Amino acid sequence: MYDRKVRLFVRRVTPKSAGLRLDTYIYVSGAGVSRTQIQRAIKEGKVRVNGRVARASYRVKAGDVIEAELDYYEPPTEIIPEEGEVDIIYEDEDIIVINKPPGAVVHPAKGHFTGTIVNILYNKLLNAPGAERKRPGIVHRLDKDTSGVMVIGKSELAVRDLARQMATKEAKREYLTVVWGKVEKPGTVEAPIGRHPIYRERMAITVINAKSAITDYAPLEVFPYATLLKVSLRTGRTHQIRVHMEYIGHPVVGDPVYSGRDIGKIVKVLEGTEAPVEEVLSLIDRQALHAHRLTIRHPRTGKVMEFVAPVPEDMERLISFLRKDRSKSTSPL
Repeated sequence: MYDRKVRLFVRRVTPKSAGLRLDTYIYVSGAGVSRTQIQRAIKEGKVRVNGRVARASYRVKAGDVIEAELDYYEPPTEIIPEEGEVDIIYEDEDIIVINKPPGAVVHPAKGHFTGTIVNILYNKLLNAPGAERKRPGIVHRLDKDTSGVMVIGKSELAVRDLARQMATKEAKREYLTVVWGKVEKPGTVEAPIGRHPIYRERMAITVINAKSAITDYAPLEVFPYATLLKVSLRTGRTHQIRVHMEYIGHPVVGDPVYSGRDIGKIVKVLEGTEAPVEEVLSLIDRQALHAHRLTIRHPRTGKVMEFVAPVPEDMERLISFLRKDRSKSTSPL
């Protein structure tokens, strides 16, 4: 369906980049393809260092000449309508409110051209007689592995007004998350977020090309080695909750990017507290983060509306385990 093309990549390593892994160096040097595509090219022998095939783990040196033939695919110019199921909480002529499952991608992008929520809703709107918009109006997003409530605009009025509500924070979003360690008091994290200087798919606390970010949190249940938090956002930065929780030393349980699955870092967070870390991680294969509640003003009627997405099964399983484990540790001998 998509045209396969080859992109030639040639670079001479500068002293500033010396020491990076080969796959990381190619990625951060503007190859324009994903890390997975780079690693595939290395395995296929399409990447050479000073004329010789090299491994992904090779540490580049100043003066090395890197040559690579990188396959890539031209993204589609139009959204492709696809059949599929979406869990709709509420719908009228202006808005659709959905419960996004973990693992679902919201919008077509590099690596996910099809099978997204937008592809499915596009198909639904194309086949809906009298629909004002045929393309779903995405006014906010959730990470692929974050579950929960989202609102999508169906009319031009709704898209404009919902976007305004999101930008001005008139719309309120409340999340539930389970983090490592005890968080016994509510608090606020205020720390700027920008792209990680090396790993460009990640975000980081930084002052370089960063935007202000503010997160409020409050404990709902405190367990011996983890906490269930209610979290709300005053800003809406990419990966904001995940980055801020790691920053304050309480990474989100199961988060594969921001220390939530790194056993070495988890042990340091827990500071010697005994915890069945591997068993906990076996219960959930993503970050334990759920968009639980969304409050908006209806763009046409002006009525304040609140929508709640039930906690998904994997997070329910995790929380139930933590509750049972707590009762065991506090039960009399």
